[in-house]
Amino acid sequence: MAILATHDVIIKSLGSRFSPLQILFFVALFSLPLVTLALAHERAPALLRPVAPRWVMLRTIAMVIAAGSSMYAFAVLPLAETYALLFTMPLWVTVMAIPLLGERVGLHRWLAILVGLAGVLVVLRPGSAPLTAGHAAALVGAFCSALTGVIARRLGGIERSVVMLYWPVMGMLATAGLAMPLVYRPPAGLDLGLMAVIAVLNLLGNAVMLAAYRAGEAAIVAPMQYSQIIWAVMFGWLLFAEHPDAVTLAGVTMIVAAGLYIVARERRGSDNRPVTTTRTRPLR
Repeated sequence: MAILATHDVIIKSLGSRFSPLQILFFVALFSLPLVTLALAHERAPALLRPVAPRWVMLRTIAMVIAAGSSMYAFAVLPLAETYALLFTMPLWVTVMAIPLLGERVGLHRWLAILVGLAGVLVVLRPGSAPLTAGHAAALVGAFCSALTGVIARRLGGIERSVVMLYWPVMGMLATAGLAMPLVYRPPAGLDLGLMAVIAVLNLLGNAVMLAAYRAGEAAIVAPMQYSQIIWAVMFGWLLFAEHPDAVTLAGVTMIVAAGLYIVARERRGSDNRPVTTTRTRPLR
């Protein structure tokens, strides 16, 4: 989580100078060699042809939107607020798993969802604080990230991992590439280097998360994602002079508590793994 929080801090730093679409383009471009290395170890025929092309296309579109939205939110919002809204992802997953996976959600988890959504309202404070495009982008990013997680769970036993990795990267390259003539600003060498670092940290962070899930129980590992709020407060204070107020922290606490409760309920009462055990960070 510290690696992934550092990844997000670099995005926020670059977001003050570059369009999120330009950052997304170069991060995807630098990720391509890493994906190529994964492809080099695959020997199966037709290894880039999806078994379920419509679901892979939908997941690719959702990942592109999630990545762009999250990058924009990190660029314009305080870190703590961005994480608070992105942490609603398990709530959306629980709702989407009903129609897409056929899962049943009991009263306890519905109550947790309502508590989490109430926490969102506490963070946003409609009527007393201005709502911006950044807040909308963070919620869209959370929703689309949840959709990618649900589709990944649905396709987990069907599609190869390399297919699930390759097409989103190509989708980001194509989408952001179309926008480059409109948003491009010549980056300095250091900025290009930071974009490459984002790509490496994304791969490294997800690799360490996977190792953690293999070594320990999901019910123990999954809640660790919420430690990012600690890094967000620390990095925001040290690097960006951000000081979340008590109301924001109260809303964050409600969202985190709801997410933890859902993980605990899934662990106790469902044959499906909690979404956080299949969660992959969108490339952002």
